[in-house]
Amino acid sequence: MTRPRTRIRLTRRHSALLLMGLLSLLGLAGGSAPAAVASPASLAAVSPAESGRPGWRLPIPDAAIQRGFEAPAHEYAPGHRGVDLEAGDSVLVSAPAAGTVVFAGPVAGRGVVTIDHGDGAVSTLEPVTATVVAGDRIAGGAVIGRVSVGGHTPPGGLHWGVRQDGDYVNPLVLLGAIPRAVLLPCC
Repeated sequence: MTRPRTRIRLTRRHSALLLMGLLSLLGLAGGSAPAAVASPASLAAVSPAESGRPGWRLPIPDAAIQRGFEAPAHEYAPGHRGVDLEAGDSVLVSAPAAGTVVFAGPVAGRGVVTIDHGDGAVSTLEPVTATVVAGDRIAGGAVIGRVSVGGHTPPGGLHWGVRQDGDYVNPLVLLGAIPRAVLLPCC
């Protein structure tokens, strides 16, 4: 007896996630931070007004990247949905862009601050001992707390994740710190 064939129907979103997963496996996307964004000096040299979104900045100025964004193959797949910044203990954390604090408090034993930027972008930073409360309107660069302990980052590390319209994106894209992709001919 033969089994009926199952057809798989991919939506545009699923196709994009599949492509990101394949690129990640090939080392062309996600993974550790690209060499062009590995040092604070190279991050500082990027002008967000020209290649990223105006008004966006690192939550910790001059921070080095400990671990880069790793796009998951699909919504529930493993990945690293943000970047980890090397900060040091008790370093001040600032808002990556203007917005409204929608959450500031503990989650699973670590301090978390979530900011709605009003354009479909939502930032989450952890571990942070918050100096802001939900409902606070804040300017980009305003201090929102201090790096604390907990979560998956090494001591003194800060995780920064960004969702755009509900999907996780690489925060460095908003800074204009991702080098432009260059397609090479095949064959």
